[in-house]
Amino acid sequence: MKHLHLIVIAILIVITSCTLDKTDYEAELKVETTEYIEFEEVTVINNGDYSVSIEALNGTLYKGYNEIHLNITKLETGENIDNSEITFLPIMTDANGNKSSCPHAYNLAYNATEGYFEGYVVFTNESSSTVAWQLYINFTDSNETHKVNQVISVEEQINKNLNMTAFTGNDNEQYFIALVAPQSPRVAQNDLVAGIYKYNKPTNAAGEFPDISQFSYSVVENYTLFIDPRMPEPSMGNHSSPNNEDLTQQDNGLYHGIVNYTMTGNWTLNFILKDENQQIIKGNEVSTEFTPGVEGERGELHIDILF
Repeated sequence: MKHLHLIVIAILIVITSCTLDKTDYEAELKVETTEYIEFEEVTVINNGDYSVSIEALNGTLYKGYNEIHLNITKLETGENIDNSEITFLPIMTDANGNKSSCPHAYNLAYNATEGYFEGYVVFTNESSSTVAWQLYINFTDSNETHKVNQVISVEEQINKNLNMTAFTGNDNEQYFIALVAPQSPRVAQNDLVAGIYKYNKPTNAAGEFPDISQFSYSVVENYTLFIDPRMPEPSMGNHSSPNNEDLTQQDNGLYHGIVNYTMTGNWTLNFILKDENQQIIKGNEVSTEFTPGVEGERGELHIDILF
């Protein structure tokens, strides 16, 4: 009986400590996230007889996943072009002059319902004194090809719910996972959406810059992204949540699943990425132990969340 009494007291101390620490943590780190739904103009590129307008959510390009809309206007007539082949290539130049790219839709498709060309780009770095981004865009009109380019600014992603990660898989390929939704999670089951991409290693020497064969990326097809969400803060004891669903690819090319956030705070999404043959590309299982007072383990493949 005495032992039972001591156990009950110990449990109450842990629960009380967890509650107090959690309250202090939320007071210190609670972050308001704004859910952007309006596309606004990021930049306009004028080139001779044409104007090329690029739009993104909030009129800003961020590190991570960005959906983009593009319009081409004939300046003489004000007519929007809707029958064009458009290529879109972002190039990053570092302090040493090295050039690279990032996952992106190279060929933009026309959305006839909405009246714009659409695509995406996953910027891997924000612009800085040592990192510069430039867009190279080709488009056709009346069987003629026109080329424009523009330096752009890529901002830091302050919404951790839209974080991304880049890594080398067990197959020695370079992969990227970028969170797309939700922008503002709820204490509930949330639809979790992510893009998964791979760098296509060049098979030939570089030609005239910018040679697309050196900057090619593709959407990863038919993989599975297994998810184990946990709260790593010592006060949270490494606890997880029920009713999560692993991410699988849907018709739009993105990966969809469910993450159940049982409270606000600092979460880690631990992932295991498996290919179509269920071979592990990256990731490992983490401890399921309840560890009050000890920081929870993060897997080798994870993305941190805060809401």
